[in-house]
Amino acid sequence: MKRGELYRVVHPSARDPRKYRVFVVVSRQVLIDSRFSTVICAPAYSTHDGLSTQVRIGVEEGLKHDSSIHCDELVSLPKSALTNYVGALSLAKTEALNQALRIALDISE
Repeated sequence: MKRGELYRVVHPSARDPRKYRVFVVVSRQVLIDSRFSTVICAPAYSTHDGLSTQVRIGVEEGLKHDSSIHCDELVSLPKSALTNYVGALSLAKTEALNQALRIALDISE
């Protein structure tokens, strides 16, 4: 598992009406490689509201249609739930993700 990879998670939460949702791993690689059982992820939705905390993704990343990563909705998921690999972000998309995370978390560069 690597930072920037996308996984399809079945029944991600009781509040989510979808059978599955795609998440991108945003935790730092040191945490991902550790024995810690969870990682921080951002969900992907088919909607895009034009917010600076959203990153557009699509077929290039392994999805069936255009979507966006919503960095204002970070969640901690068990690594064991991240088994259905979808794809990975390119370097440019990873940089866009980093910027969106900085904005979402109000972190100066």
